[in-house]
Amino acid sequence: MMNKKFRRGLCALLLAATAVVQPAGAQSLPDRPVRVFVNTAPGGLTDVMTRLVAQHMGEHLKQSVVVENKAGGDGLIGIRAVKAAPADGYTLLATAGTVALQMAVRQDPGYDLLKDFTGIGLIGRSPFLLVVAPTVPDKTFAEFITRAKAAPGKLSYASAGVGTAPHLAAERIVQQMGVKVMHVPYKGNGAAMPDVMAGRVDTILEAYGSSSGKLKSGQLRALGVTSTSRIPALPDVPTMAEQGVSGYSYYTWLCFLAPAGTPKAAVQRLSDAMRAALASKAIKDRFREDGMEAMEMSPDEFNQYLAKEVDLAQKAVVELGVPKQ
Repeated sequence: MMNKKFRRGLCALLLAATAVVQPAGAQSLPDRPVRVFVNTAPGGLTDVMTRLVAQHMGEHLKQSVVVENKAGGDGLIGIRAVKAAPADGYTLLATAGTVALQMAVRQDPGYDLLKDFTGIGLIGRSPFLLVVAPTVPDKTFAEFITRAKAAPGKLSYASAGVGTAPHLAAERIVQQMGVKVMHVPYKGNGAAMPDVMAGRVDTILEAYGSSSGKLKSGQLRALGVTSTSRIPALPDVPTMAEQGVSGYSYYTWLCFLAPAGTPKAAVQRLSDAMRAALASKAIKDRFREDGMEAMEMSPDEFNQYLAKEVDLAQKAVVELGVPKQ
């Protein structure tokens, strides 16, 4: 009897000790650098904002958060690379709403967002600007549409790739305005920008955060913004809805994801670090300057958000008649 009592007491003690040790262990995560793969080329909004947030996350985690670009395949190369990575909290994916859209436009995207990934959190959302080079003759969106109607299929718009947010957002504008404009896909908006600035492609939808420098230097001109109201940074740039695209608005959202099966303690630790980064004055100031909006969510709330976005993406692709790739 004494032996049984002793064993039971010992087991209870060990369980209590484990309960104390586990949270402490969770707090020590990570104990080596975390890698974040951005599935677009350098220079676009996802890349710019990821690097800013990663820097502040590293300060909170007291560990390096290393950002690498893994562009190509309309974002699929980076997505699939992180899907195949160990689910240990040391490899993350930084991506935009494209991660939900690609599932809708691909016959075989090579991943299932809701089965192969788990959410860390949302960085925020941003409207797009419709921008052109200073050499393009259009001073307003109305002038651009007039030219497009006069020469169907002659004007062009660039995007970050087939099935990306800039592609579908632009396609909705084109269809609502009843014009034919040629789509020219690139490996990310950053890769498209040299051709847009040179006038080799007529326009692109680009976030203010990654185009503000070019707007200020005169390398680009904004014809409209896709938000529901004008953004404070550009009060003279009208919304697309104000310019005849009835009821139109579009925002792209940016996020961090981890491979499915990543331990909950690691997910929570990374989510806490991300939210701490977003709460910093430096990032709040940058968001205000760049027209970004914070979207704070817990990992569970974000996973529910992803499920809704997958459903919305499927409906949008059908409505726009975008063919499966």
